[in-house]
Amino acid sequence: MKKTLLTIALGVASAAAYGQGQSISGQVLDGAGKPVIGATVVERGTNNGTATDNDGRFVLKARTASPRLQISSIGYGAQEVAGSGEVSVRLADATNNLGDVQVVGSRSQNRSITDSPSPVDIIDLREVTTKTGQLDVNQLLQFVAPSFNSNRQTGSDGADHVDPASLRGLGPDQTLVLVNGKRQHQSALVNLFGSRGRGNTGTDLNVIPAASIERIEILRDGAAAQYGSDAIAGVINIVLKSSVKELTVNVNYGAYDAKYRRDDQKYDGGNFNANLNYGLGLGEKGSFINATVDYNARQHTQRAAVPAPDGLARREYGDPKVSNLSGYLNSKFALTDQTHIYVFGGANKRRGDAYAWTRFPDDDRNVPAIYPNGFDPIITSDIIDVSAVAGVRTKLGGWDLDLSNNFGSNRFDYGVENSLNASLGASSPTTFDAGGFQLQQNVVNLGLTRNYGTVLSGLNLAAGAEFRREWYSLFAGEEASYRNYDPAGTPDDEREASGSQGFPGFQPTDAIKADRDNVGVYADAELNVTLRWLLAGALRYEHYTDFGSTLNYKASTRYKLTEFLTLRGTYSTGFRAPSLAQINFNSTFTNFIQGQAVEVLLARNNSALTQKLGIPALKQETSNSANVGLTSRIGSALSLTLDGYYIKVKDRVVLTSQFGNDDPVIGPDLVALNVGQAQFFANAADTRSLGLDVVLNHTAQLGTAGRLNSTLAANFNQLKIDRVQTSGRLAGREDDFFGPREQAFVKASAPPSKINLTFDYQVARFGTLVRFVRFAGVDLIDWDGNPMNYDARITTDLTLSYALTNNLQLIAGSTNLFNRYPTLFNPQLTETGGAWDPVQMGANGRFYFAKLQARF
Repeated sequence: MKKTLLTIALGVASAAAYGQGQSISGQVLDGAGKPVIGATVVERGTNNGTATDNDGRFVLKARTASPRLQISSIGYGAQEVAGSGEVSVRLADATNNLGDVQVVGSRSQNRSITDSPSPVDIIDLREVTTKTGQLDVNQLLQFVAPSFNSNRQTGSDGADHVDPASLRGLGPDQTLVLVNGKRQHQSALVNLFGSRGRGNTGTDLNVIPAASIERIEILRDGAAAQYGSDAIAGVINIVLKSSVKELTVNVNYGAYDAKYRRDDQKYDGGNFNANLNYGLGLGEKGSFINATVDYNARQHTQRAAVPAPDGLARREYGDPKVSNLSGYLNSKFALTDQTHIYVFGGANKRRGDAYAWTRFPDDDRNVPAIYPNGFDPIITSDIIDVSAVAGVRTKLGGWDLDLSNNFGSNRFDYGVENSLNASLGASSPTTFDAGGFQLQQNVVNLGLTRNYGTVLSGLNLAAGAEFRREWYSLFAGEEASYRNYDPAGTPDDEREASGSQGFPGFQPTDAIKADRDNVGVYADAELNVTLRWLLAGALRYEHYTDFGSTLNYKASTRYKLTEFLTLRGTYSTGFRAPSLAQINFNSTFTNFIQGQAVEVLLARNNSALTQKLGIPALKQETSNSANVGLTSRIGSALSLTLDGYYIKVKDRVVLTSQFGNDDPVIGPDLVALNVGQAQFFANAADTRSLGLDVVLNHTAQLGTAGRLNSTLAANFNQLKIDRVQTSGRLAGREDDFFGPREQAFVKASAPPSKINLTFDYQVARFGTLVRFVRFAGVDLIDWDGNPMNYDARITTDLTLSYALTNNLQLIAGSTNLFNRYPTLFNPQLTETGGAWDPVQMGANGRFYFAKLQARF
C-alpha cells in the first residue's frame, strides 16, 4: 500500500513539475489572419500572465500542471485554450458575442479600439490594482491617465467626502460616466468650496469598487451627440467584471509618512481594504453571475504643523476619516442563442467625518463653559448610493436591439459633532442633524444597431431613444442646527451666531422637492468607404421640461495612410444641462475669509433675491470641439498616438464671487436677511481649452522570460476665459461678478501639463514597476489678492511584486517615494486653511503599502 501511494505521489509530482516548467508560446490572430496586438494572455487560476507583442506573439512560463490560457482583447470575443507547446488562436469579432464588449465612442460592435476615429484609453484594472498603491477609482485614474485629475479636499464641506474629478481640465460635471455603457447617476452634492470643481456637480466614481471592474474606457473627445448631456470633455465607461469560475481575494493596507504633524506620530492616514470577487458560470450559452464585496476604512491625516505668521489657521487639517462598504453585481442570462437578459448594479454605504475650521478659545463663536480650549467641529456624512440596471438584448429583423431600464439614487445626510449653537450658550447640544439632499434618476433606453457588410466596405447604422426622469430634494436639519435663539429685538451686533458651528443646518426655507423629464432621440452611422477610410456622423435631439430643447451633431473620419500610420479627426457640438442641484440649491453657511467667519447666503436660481438682481434662469451650456490626431506603429514594438484638441464652452454655469453686505447694489438686501455675503449660480463664463495628448508605448523582451513595458503618456492643456457675462442690476461688474480669484480656480482644475513615465518589468514570479509623474505648476490667488504660484513637482512610485505560490501574490511599495509636497503658503490666506490648496499630487506625502492577492 505504501509503495502504491509513493508511486502515485511521484507520478503527480513529476507531472506537476513538467507542467510548471514548460514554456508556452504562441500567436493571437484576428478573423482575417492579422496579429492582435496587446491581447491579454492569462494562465487560469493564477496571477501569471502576459500580453502579445506587435506581431501578436507571446511567451509564457506555466505555473500549473495542466495550464489553461484565457485570451482576450478589446473588440473581440474571449477564448480559453489548453496551454501546451505552440498555441495558435484566432479571436472572433465582438459581433459574434452580442453585448459582451463595450468600446465607448462607437456603436459599431465590430469596431476595435485601434480603429476608433476618436482617442480612447483602455485601462486594465487587474493590472493597475496589482501594480499600484492607490485603492479607490479616482486616485487610480489620477496617476494612470494624464488627462484625468482628482485630488482629495479638506475643509470643503461635502467635497471632503466626495472627490471631484475632471477630464482635460474642464469641470467634474462636463464628463459623462457610463457603467457597462449605461448612464450613471450623479452625486446629489454640489461643490461649494475647495480649489477644484467649485459650483459643479459630478459623478462619484468611488461608489464602484475597483475590485468589481474589468477595465475603464476613457473617450477623450466631445460626445454629447452620441450619449447626451455632460459629455463635453469626454466619456468614462466603467466595464464590470464578467469572469467565471475564478475567485479573487485582496487584502491591502497602507499609511502615510506623517511629516508636518503637530505631534510625534510617525505614520497616519492608515488605509485598510479587503475585497472578494467571484464569478459563477451558468449553462453553456455564456450566462454568468459575477459578484464583488468590498470594504475600505481610511483614517485621518494631520498636516497642520505649518503655522501662519500670526498663528495656526486650523488645528486639524488633512484627509477625512472614511469607511466604505459596497457590493456590486454583473450578470447575464441567455434565453436563446440570440437573446439574453442582463442585470447589474450595486449599493454603497459611506460614513465620513472631516474636520472643519477651528474655533479658538477666544472666538466669539465659542462657549468657554463647553469648550474652554476651543473646539474643532467635525462634519459627518452618511452617503447611500444605489444603482440597478436591467435590460434585454436580442436580434429583431436583422437589427441588434437593446432595451433597458436604469435607476440610480444618491442620498447625502450631514451631521455635525464636537460643535455647539452659540446662541444657546452653555445649554447647547454638541451634536446636530444638519439635513441633506438626494438625487434620483430613472432612464429607459432603447437602442438599435445594424451592420451592412456589403455596402462599400461596411456600413453600421444605429438609432435609439431615451426617456430620463430626475428628482432632487433638499431637506432641513433639526431646529437647533440652524436657529438663532437670542431674544427677538436683540441688536445685530450683540446676537450670537446661529446654528451648529462648522456646518449650519439647512433651514425649512431651504427645503425643496424638484423634478424634470428629458426625452432624447439619436441616430448615427459609420461607413467604411474603403478598408482604409472611415466616415462617421451622429445627430441627437433632446428636450428638457425645465429649459427647452437642443440639437447636436458630430462628424468623424479616420484614414489609414499605411499599415503603420493612421490619421483621425472629429468635430462636434455639445451641451450640458444644468443639474437640478445647481438650479435648486439654497443655503446659508459659514465661510472663512482670511481666517474670519462670515455668514454667506447661496441663493437658489429662482429665489426672490436672485430675481430681484435680474439674474436669469439657468440654461444649458453649449460647446464646440475638435480633435485631430494620429496613431502609429513604429517597428514591431513601438506605438504612438498624438491627439490635439480644441474645446469652446459657452454659457458655462459657475458659482459667482461673493457680494458683501456693504455692496451698493445688493448690500441692503443682505442686511435685511442678516447675512454677510451672498453668491449665486449663473451662466456667466465662456471658456476655451487647447491641448495635446501624447501616448508612447514600447514592449521589449529581455532574455527568454523577461518583459519590459515602457509608457510615456502626457497631457498638455491650456484653459482661457474669453468672456464674463453679467446681467440685471449687476451688469458691467465683471470683476465683482466672477472675479480673478474665482477665475483662477476654474483655470486650475488641472495642471497645465501632466507627464507620466512608467517602466513595468516582469520576469518569472518577480515584477517591478517604477513610475515618474510630473505635475506642472498651478497658479491661484490668495485672500489678499496676491498670486500663489505652486511650482512644478515630480513624484516617484515604486512597486515590487512576487508570486509566493501559483495562487498567492505579495505586492509592496511606495507612492511619492521621495515625499514631495506642493509649495508651502500662509495657511491664513489659502482657501483651505492649510499650507496647501488641493492641487497637483495632493498634500499627504509618502505612502507605504502592502497587498496580498489570492486567485483561484
